[in-house]
Amino acid sequence: MAPVLSIQNLTKHFGRIKAVNNLVLEVTSGQVFGMLGPNGSGKTTTLGMLMGVTNPTSGSFYWFGEEPTPQIRKKIGAVLEHPIFYPYLSGQKNLELNAMIKECPVANIPRVLDLVELTDRKNDKYKTYSLGMKQRLAIASALLNDPTVLILDEPTNGLDPMGIAEIREIIRKIAAQGKTIILASHLLDEVQKVCTHFAVLKKGNLVYTGPVGEVGSGAEIVEVNADAEALNELLLQFSGTTSINRENGSYHVSLRDGFHSKDLNKFLFERGVVATHLVTKKKSLEKQFLEILSEST
Repeated sequence: MAPVLSIQNLTKHFGRIKAVNNLVLEVTSGQVFGMLGPNGSGKTTTLGMLMGVTNPTSGSFYWFGEEPTPQIRKKIGAVLEHPIFYPYLSGQKNLELNAMIKECPVANIPRVLDLVELTDRKNDKYKTYSLGMKQRLAIASALLNDPTVLILDEPTNGLDPMGIAEIREIIRKIAAQGKTIILASHLLDEVQKVCTHFAVLKKGNLVYTGPVGEVGSGAEIVEVNADAEALNELLLQFSGTTSINRENGSYHVSLRDGFHSKDLNKFLFERGVVATHLVTKKKSLEKQFLEILSEST
């Protein structure tokens, strides 16, 4: 499948600061692609270059296999930084203005308002909207011209838990329509819950990229406890054990590839030990993210 976005050695320097350094990435159709990294990692600068807001120092990128042009960018909707609307106009009127600027049909407004669940508040002034509603209106505006790709920069920044959940649900609905979404975030939970693929940036450098589904794959970690003397020594005797850590009163046993919790449970049972607690733990995105960042130092 031809990539929707192809980035080749994209670089942006601000004086001596290398905000983005030789970035190479591909995003294919239908992906919800998360750009993950701490503040200052280059996420927003990258999105700014992709949308023509910032000029690259060097490198190139291609949308749909073509050089970026104003015509090509019409196929891309974006919510960058803080959305700007007229506070004394209603949500409906603000979208009508944006539709006129984007030269797209006003008839598209009811559909996007319904998608972001603002139909009931469309006639209320923008200044009366909560932060979450303002963000949802910005997403509605970005979808007015029915773009193929939607770019979101920190879409849940500053929102309360309910607002975050609402934005996540909207992102899922947009993705279900077949649109490609590129999302920048420093929130691990956000990326893990809505993205199909992700890349990790650190100080402008790409340090990891891959499917979110692969997070936690590989060797298992089993959290186990039992009423037995010298349980630590017994667990070390298991041929599938690579290491053991004691956390919160339980033993966390890292297993070799090919070994599973049922094998460990059988081993204990055959030695007269019944596990009172035995849970397979997957490596969280947070743990993998921190490992990736520490490995890249």
